Amino acid sequence: MSLRELVVAYFQYYAIQAYLVLTAVCAYIAWANPTTLVRGFVAAAFAVVVYPFAWYVLHRWVLHGRWMWRYPLLSPAWKRIHYDHHQDPNHLEVLFGALYTTLPTIVIATAPVGYLIGGIGGAAIATAAGLLATCFYEFCHCIEHLNIKPKAKWLAEMKMRHMAHHFHDEDGNFGITNFVPDRLFGTLYDRADRKAKSPTVFNLGYTEEVAKVYPWVAKLSGGVIQNSHPRQRAQAAANADTERAA
Repeated sequence: MSLRELVVAYFQYYAIQAYLVLTAVCAYIAWANPTTLVRGFVAAAFAVVVYPFAWYVLHRWVLHGRWMWRYPLLSPAWKRIHYDHHQDPNHLEVLFGALYTTLPTIVIATAPVGYLIGGIGGAAIATAAGLLATCFYEFCHCIEHLNIKPKAKWLAEMKMRHMAHHFHDEDGNFGITNFVPDRLFGTLYDRADRKAKSPTVFNLGYTEEVAKVYPWVAKLSGGVIQNSHPRQRAQAAANADTERAA
């Protein structure tokens, strides 16, 4: 896929369209409930600064927390949000975040402090900034997973670290577009720093043994727990067919 094709597909996705429409709604609310220029700027800046930290907390301690699968009501959400994404990192249908999880998160992370800074207008501005930050995050996330070689050095490094998170060791490099929290909390790494590949990089610790105790994700997955990438599974199947034919 070329960058041009990605841009076209990106803006056709319903979640991105929803974010942009809601940004326009927030802009109208901010216009109808004006705050000062300084307060509006501070509210927007807060949203942009807090976003990578909010994502880090959710990514590390919620999505990789190894507890959501324990509960029947939370298991479907965890499967959709993150388990399926790690099972097949290049699967486009689960590459974008689900609106029922992203929108509440954006509002909770931005609107309350925005309101304290600039009232209703400040809350709307902060929320709009959070929505646009999410659009940027999703676009970079696409570049990280699709067959696109970034020319910009910062984007290439971003992709390299995120691919290590998906294909080498999931316990680190939790940032997507910003790895400052990883540096602060000691979870930033290069593949050379961790010689051994994580055995749970594709199943996030939801193994067959875990599924016997907490079976809900396994049932939603057709009873199949995978420990390898689909390409590896396809190659293994092809090798097995070759051996049987011989």
